[in-house]
Amino acid sequence: MTTEIPRKRREFENALSGLQREHQSRRDNPGSHGDEGCERCFHCMFTTNSEDCYYCTYCHDCRECSQCTQCRECENCHNSNYCVRCRNCSDSSYLILSEDCSNCVFCFGCVGLVDAEFHILNQKFPRDEYFKIVSELKKAFRIE
Repeated sequence: MTTEIPRKRREFENALSGLQREHQSRRDNPGSHGDEGCERCFHCMFTTNSEDCYYCTYCHDCRECSQCTQCRECENCHNSNYCVRCRNCSDSSYLILSEDCSNCVFCFGCVGLVDAEFHILNQKFPRDEYFKIVSELKKAFRIE
């Protein structure tokens, strides 16, 4: 059964506002399995303390992420894996404290990189040196 769609701007905005309030008040996690402390996470598996995520697996304390696996404390990341404390990153893996990176692997504290690997503060390092420095940084930042 369908209802009449308001044609006047004010009525339409009121109806839209009502839908937005209703959505924000939702706490369920449709299609999810094994989630704890999540709100509005859809089709997520074994994800905890996250909000507004979609198709994430084993993510913790994430917000507005989609198709991520094993990410922690990330926000607005998509199709990424093993990221920690990242924001607005996509198609990336093993990023830590990074922001606005795309298609990157093994970056620590990087911003705005595309197709990069083994970078710290946007500077490229040889693989072995990268892991040595990151090991020290992870201790300093108390990141496991």
